[in-house]
Amino acid sequence: MLARYEKFLEKLDKRLEKYFDEQCEFIKCKRGCSACCEVGEYPFSRLEAEYLMSGYMKLSPDTKKQIKENIKRLREDSPKLYQCPFLINHLCSVYKYRGLVCRIHGLAWYDEDEERIKLPYCVNLGLNYAKVFDRETGEVFLQDPVKARLRIDSILRSPLAEEYELECGEIRPLIKWF
Repeated sequence: MLARYEKFLEKLDKRLEKYFDEQCEFIKCKRGCSACCEVGEYPFSRLEAEYLMSGYMKLSPDTKKQIKENIKRLREDSPKLYQCPFLINHLCSVYKYRGLVCRIHGLAWYDEDEERIKLPYCVNLGLNYAKVFDRETGEVFLQDPVKARLRIDSILRSPLAEEYELECGEIRPLIKWF
């Protein structure tokens, strides 16, 4: 299953790369910027969590120890929003194995259910899409958001996911998988 999921991610990442290229003038993401990883709930499917842990298993003992300590602290504190336990020194320690929420973060997309453009959290920090977002009114002045539904559940039920016969399982906050 993980091998099929990895092939699915290859195709999805190419599609996402196209979206990021189309919106590059609004995106401020760069190596070391970790605002999106510092406060969140990080929904992951069972399959994503398994893939993430396959990457974790390849880490150095010191990095694993630090992640275990992060997870232990989060389990004790049980916060609703938290820093991703895999974030170390402002970098993702399992970047290749990151979840869909991490892969799509940074893009603006139109949510048909809510009839509005969804922007990444970092717009509130003056980062991605700040020049097309009015923080006072909440209005978005973006002409061409991604038209694809960039929600984890939608991506995992997409024709692309069906092509790889993925069994994704339940979706829950990352910390609930530990």
